[in-house]
Amino acid sequence: MIRQYLVGGRVQGVGFRMFVARETSALGLAGWTRNLPDGRVEVVASGREDTILQLEKALAQGPRMAVVTGLDKSNISDDIELPKTFLVK
Repeated sequence: MIRQYLVGGRVQGVGFRMFVARETSALGLAGWTRNLPDGRVEVVASGREDTILQLEKALAQGPRMAVVTGLDKSNISDDIELPKTFLVK
């Protein structure tokens, strides 16, 4: 399963991408995260459905200094080529 998340709120400048990297590493997920010009953070993750759902719960909470006000998600075709590990862009 591959899912894209767009996380809104106070999510840039608060260590959100490093938080995502730690969470995905612990869950054994592949993909990437990056800041977007509109202030959101994009997360694309690939793995088992149960671990993707665990990541989703973590994203909704965020790290201590973050304030998550929106979490949009969409499934992505399995045809997309992802890195074998998780990258912070």
